[in-house]
Amino acid sequence: MELRIENMTCGGCAKSVTKAIQSVDPDARIETDPAARLVKVETTASSAALQLILEEAGYPATVN
Repeated sequence: MELRIENMTCGGCAKSVTKAIQSVDPDARIETDPAARLVKVETTASSAALQLILEEAGYPATVN
């Protein structure tokens, strides 16, 4: 799945996003692209679960 995260603007943000996703699915494969504000995730978690945890972390996401 691909997520758009408007306020992920740097490497530090990308690390925070990665940690948040891994808190839901430790085995998720995650590719972050802060310049494009996109995250590609291969996970068993639902998009709703990821959106919820990212919202809580301060990085609201929309599914592309």
